[in-house]
Amino acid sequence: MPKQVQYILKRVLYAVITIFVLIVITFILMHLMPGDPFSGEKALTPEIKAALYAKYGLDQPLVVQFFKYVGNVLHGDLGVSLLDKRPVLDIILQAFPISADLGIRSLIFATIIGILLGVVAAVKRGTAWDTFTMFLALIGVSVPSFIIGALLQYFLGLKLYQATGMQLFAVMGWGPFNSKFLPPFALAFATMASVARLMRTNMLDVLNQDYIKTAKAKGLSQSDIVWKHAVRNAIMPVITIMGPLVAGVLTGTFVVENIFAIPGLGKYFVQCVQMNDYTTISGTTLFYGSFLVLANLVVDIVYGLIDPRVKLTGDKE
Repeated sequence: MPKQVQYILKRVLYAVITIFVLIVITFILMHLMPGDPFSGEKALTPEIKAALYAKYGLDQPLVVQFFKYVGNVLHGDLGVSLLDKRPVLDIILQAFPISADLGIRSLIFATIIGILLGVVAAVKRGTAWDTFTMFLALIGVSVPSFIIGALLQYFLGLKLYQATGMQLFAVMGWGPFNSKFLPPFALAFATMASVARLMRTNMLDVLNQDYIKTAKAKGLSQSDIVWKHAVRNAIMPVITIMGPLVAGVLTGTFVVENIFAIPGLGKYFVQCVQMNDYTTISGTTLFYGSFLVLANLVVDIVYGLIDPRVKLTGDKE
């Protein structure tokens, strides 16, 4: 069997095992939560509660519930929300595109701006540009996204509107064109800082390599050296962390969606945890977890195939 196929199959097997472990842990923790989905319904009599338990299969032993749930998942059935009374898959299909739109925009912002800042900081090391970039990176890794979001709402949403009389940036919702700037930027700030710091470190290392000195000795322009030689090698570690970056961005949408009143999947996730909606908790957690595992799987495969320093068996040379 070709090494490329072995490498991919090995990564796929790891992904399947990870998703199964996620299902088990989510199911266990979900049933360890205090209360139940119907504990907030004061008007329900014990008889009605018993009937609801029987309807949703919550009166069965946990082992039976678990294997029934795994069987349903394998058939693409994530169950029906105990509170919203809609199939969990329908909720995900309705709300996730909004969260994905927010996440993709923030990743684009974070990646492009972070790489540019990192490159400039490395090339202009010791200058005001370098200091400014490191200051932004320090803020990004130190200040939570909900604080960044609130500051953006106040200064670019409220104060700018008061000064100009024009609502250039909407502070709530997700619909008009001007509502799709502040939330992605608030979500992207921490990721942008991480990318900028990593890119700066890698660029400084690459710029000190012998082949860069040789390129300078041959008389190549600085722009050719930076963009055609240094950036291409320095960007590889950034590709490596794209999987975890996707994870950070998606989990960050929970907070940002609440701050900006965005009707994404994060809103339903927070609500279902607060209300002990077992099926929605397990369905959304499994969906998010599987999405992140697949994102990391794609990154692993792409990185292993394009980077000659990585053996296709998965070990470093």
